[in-house]
Amino acid sequence: MADTVRLALVGCGAIAGYHAKAIRSIDRIEIAAAIDPKREAADALAGEHGVAAFATMEEAAAAVDFDAVDIMVPHDLHESQTERALALGKHVLLEKPIAQDLTTAERVLAAGAAADQAFMIGENSQYWPDVVAVDRLVRDGAVGEIIAAQAAFENRFDPFWYPGTRPWRFDLQRTGGGVVIDGGAHWIRPLRMWLGEIASVVGVTGRPIAAMDGESLAQALLRFESGLVASFLALTSPANLSDAPWFRVMGTKGEVLIRGGFEAGGVELYDEDHPDGRSLPGEHGYFHSFKPELEDFAALVLDGKPPVAPPEKALGEMRTALALYRSARAGEWESVWHG
Repeated sequence: MADTVRLALVGCGAIAGYHAKAIRSIDRIEIAAAIDPKREAADALAGEHGVAAFATMEEAAAAVDFDAVDIMVPHDLHESQTERALALGKHVLLEKPIAQDLTTAERVLAAGAAADQAFMIGENSQYWPDVVAVDRLVRDGAVGEIIAAQAAFENRFDPFWYPGTRPWRFDLQRTGGGVVIDGGAHWIRPLRMWLGEIASVVGVTGRPIAAMDGESLAQALLRFESGLVASFLALTSPANLSDAPWFRVMGTKGEVLIRGGFEAGGVELYDEDHPDGRSLPGEHGYFHSFKPELEDFAALVLDGKPPVAPPEKALGEMRTALALYRSARAGEWESVWHG
């Protein structure tokens, strides 16, 4: 039995660099190829990691031995790239969202379930050290019974994530939505981890980035099956923003929050013993989530160990986004799972 996953990176855009950096620190995965029809992107990533570059998976498979693919392409290409990888006999790690619409997402999940190969949806916030630390505190009762929560995905518009004169993220037909279905999903998953399943949503959307077809602003209330309600903000702003907490969970014994930070975040607990708060030790920061995610994929491929979250779990973030969009149009609460 192999002890290393030879992984081809499919899609060599912005996020691929963070995946590749994480892989370099994982003993059980090695990068085998860089694949992107934009040859300059594939060449750049391939050159950085000492592998060959290809335009398609088929070209790569004919020239290089690899076991699995890490698919990081625009949302509307998720289905076709997954199908091609499975047809080539490759294991698949597919970036969220599953697809650009629910019908396609269901087909992708069905294809993954029917395949003999390993199939996993990559939602890295499931492994985000700050989020995992809060999950542990909540489960240990550190804040008591949860009363409410807040999640705020806020960032200034950065061309790094929106390259070119007409970025694919500006095209609603390619994305299926705006900031909520894309980056905002990483803020919805932690709420589901801590508070349970989301039942319904009411919200509004806006477009401060006017050139973007989908929403660049969303504000919503998320009602959970438990009856708890959390507030949710997703914003890609044309201006600088303050250093506000990304998450707050409030309970009968105290509050825990996550400070914003891609490279180095932080978790703070406020309770009777620490009215001014105490910072939790350990590694923090959003970008530290990719290594444990990829390690989980390696364990699935090499050991047959089920991932922390099954692929269908990612339907929750997607359905929440779609329910929020319906609510913004209808002006009323919308069901997440029955709409």
